[in-house]
Amino acid sequence: MRFVRSERFVGKAGVAVGAALVLAACSGGGGGGSAGSGPAGSAGSSAAAKPTAKPTPTPTRVPYGPVLSASVDPVTTALAQVAGAKSVADLDTVLGGIATSAQGAAKSLGRADEPPAVTAAQTELVAAMSSLATDAGKVRSDITSHKVCALSSAEAELGSSQGLAAVSAALTKMTAAGYQTTFAVPPLPQQQSRSLDNGTMVRKGKLRGEGVFKVENGGRTDAVVSLALNGKAVHSVFVGKGQNADVEGVEDGTYEVFVSGGADWDSDAKAFTQNCHFTKFEDTFPFETGRTATSWEITLQPVADGNAKTSDVDPNAFPQP
Repeated sequence: MRFVRSERFVGKAGVAVGAALVLAACSGGGGGGSAGSGPAGSAGSSAAAKPTAKPTPTPTRVPYGPVLSASVDPVTTALAQVAGAKSVADLDTVLGGIATSAQGAAKSLGRADEPPAVTAAQTELVAAMSSLATDAGKVRSDITSHKVCALSSAEAELGSSQGLAAVSAALTKMTAAGYQTTFAVPPLPQQQSRSLDNGTMVRKGKLRGEGVFKVENGGRTDAVVSLALNGKAVHSVFVGKGQNADVEGVEDGTYEVFVSGGADWDSDAKAFTQNCHFTKFEDTFPFETGRTATSWEITLQPVADGNAKTSDVDPNAFPQP
């Protein structure tokens, strides 16, 4: 990155079963002979009865419909919470619930004793639930990394989940086989790619001075560059990727320069909704008017002879353009 200052002259511009017991029978000796005294007095014999095993009853199969509903209903409940999210932080919590319930559904259905008619559909449903859990986790990760940085873009990423679509498709097959659930997907937006014309003033101060502020954006994303006084943006200009823009009429003062970059500019929120980054030039930029007026030129991309340093800024401490 680089900045250049110049001066110019002022101008206008399953069940287990037990077994039976054994009984022993004894017979007494005949006449007055003693046992074993002769052929007529041979000993009596005893016989053991063999155990008789009871038949094991066939286990009763648990009805599949209630098992299916008990697995799917928590996912539906978790998805319904999306509508109540008012911020990205709220949605992050909701996504955690979706991931947990979907993974739980995959495990319980994987152990279920399904009717043969829905074996294929259940296999698909187990895989779809696992995929949904993974997708919800990815949205959470993208929130943390600022790949998505607005509620609308985070919801849109969830809406494009292949796992979510696969769950719906598998449950459609279940319904056709006679096993219906109350699964529902909430309305979710589509991802957008909004922009502004290059050079559009997002925030326009009085611009009654003589200073000129020039910006070269050779980066890969659009940017909004702000001149700020006392931590508040005074002038903010939209600079498209690969383009240049000027702000003319900057009043005298010593300004800080903040840069917000990303994709899909939300004009209402005055923020990018995707791939957001927030930086600040470490140097300040004084504008003075006397016999000459100040002109500053900055580049947003690294350059070979760059003399400007930038640092990341916490989004919560970034002045709104």
